[in-house]
Amino acid sequence: MIVALTITKFRNRTIPFAFIGMAILRLPLMLNRNCRFWKLMGSGKNAQVDLGPDFKHWAILTTWDNKADCDQFYQNSFVINWFRFFGFEEFTILLNPLSSHGLWAGKQPFTVKDKKNADPRVAVITRAAIRFKKLKEFRSNIKRAAIEMRKSEGYILSAGVGENPFLDQATFSIWENVECMKNYAYKSVDHSDVIKLTRQRKWYSEELFARFEIIESHGTLNGQAI
Repeated sequence: MIVALTITKFRNRTIPFAFIGMAILRLPLMLNRNCRFWKLMGSGKNAQVDLGPDFKHWAILTTWDNKADCDQFYQNSFVINWFRFFGFEEFTILLNPLSSHGLWAGKQPFTVKDKKNADPRVAVITRAAIRFKKLKEFRSNIKRAAIEMRKSEGYILSAGVGENPFLDQATFSIWENVECMKNYAYKSVDHSDVIKLTRQRKWYSEELFARFEIIESHGTLNGQAI
């Protein structure tokens, strides 16, 4: 399976077309028989994790059975052409799922077939549907974990995206290796504390954690390439 994530930055004057795209681009994605799973998403401020909505950054996540189908989509699709016409900065990364636990909108979107990872770097997607009654409590705690992540050893890049800027949130991050990722996830004080609170306080109605091999990447996110 190929998982493709693209984050595009729009100009101020083309932001209305980003909103329009979130509505009309659903149809061609629904009609694409080769696309196994897709999500059109907004992002946090400057595409970061712990901040409020940013109307300049928008994202699309898709999954494919093979790279040929993915390449054809990126070369010829109306969806990607829309993003590229109205955007001025694009970051695209192709991923191979190594492990995946949980659900996204009631589905398991990532099929694990090949667990070999030639590149020591690892990408992670965590996604959660936050209970409305727990939203304030969640937001008051997640910021410290996000700040600690950006200071952690082995951290390379991260982005906050989601279908809903408040209730459906996903974090994408890239790490130099698995050890650095695990040290942050399980040994850092703030993040491990947030994990405990997640279980105790039952913040999420649905959650997913997936780890990926990086196949290739193109472009930049806020001027940063990997």
